Amino acid sequence: MQFTKGHGTGNDFVILADPDGELPLTPATVAALCDRRRGVGADGVLRVIRAAKHPDGAAYSAEAEWFMDYWNADGSIAEMCGNGTRVFTRYLLTSGLAEPVEGGLPIATRSGVVRAVVGPATAGLAVVADGEISVDLGAPRLYGESTATVDGLTLAGTVVDCGNPHLVCPVPAGVELSALDLTRAPGFDPAVFPAGVNVEFVAPAQPVPGADLHVLMRVYERGSAETLSCGSGAVAVAATVLRAAGLGAGVVAVDVPGGRLTISVDSESAWLAGPAVLVAEGDTLR
Repeated sequence: MQFTKGHGTGNDFVILADPDGELPLTPATVAALCDRRRGVGADGVLRVIRAAKHPDGAAYSAEAEWFMDYWNADGSIAEMCGNGTRVFTRYLLTSGLAEPVEGGLPIATRSGVVRAVVGPATAGLAVVADGEISVDLGAPRLYGESTATVDGLTLAGTVVDCGNPHLVCPVPAGVELSALDLTRAPGFDPAVFPAGVNVEFVAPAQPVPGADLHVLMRVYERGSAETLSCGSGAVAVAATVLRAAGLGAGVVAVDVPGGRLTISVDSESAWLAGPAVLVAEGDTLR
């Protein structure tokens, strides 16, 4: 099995080219590939397959040639991955499977078709730097409140739908974001999140040029544990802190352990921008 390894701000993926859906991909295979001791190691697998060749992508085949079949590190399937979409786009362009399209390259996902642009360009209210890729995940939906439990603390948070479920929890004064123990999954309300949830923990940061707000974020992703970055989580955070600041639109710089993501949010879109890098190619031995 040939693979490519890539990452977006440290959120890393094994990329499998399977245009016609011929790979016998199973949860066990995905978990083995993502194992950091016994496999290639990654937060998830991106299978590159034509939308018409996958049952979850066929409905979008008239809009998008390619479907991002995303699997979490534990072998479970997810609806959306923001950083994964950007790395998926980088792979399509680098391998010659697609070219940039005016208005954004359409990519089919389980939560619908998103569009990716390559910098330098303008995406929403932000400017995409040369070499970065931005993807429009659509307008996030903030629709409730819930809580997460970590380190014996119960933190209030905002429920956000970015095509996948998120719970954004500001860290209270006196609690250090870096000190939170995310080696175990935070507790959450399964009645609110029956399919699990990505939990983001957020703290304010000093202003930076080009952004209306600047925050720090750590995340525990369902199916992958703590990761260095989560693109859709950063979008959920941006929408939440903008609303808390009384802003209907704006640009938010989100610093994650793996780097910086820039999110531009308005009433119709949420553009997620940052680096997307391919780092290696190889073959599995079994």
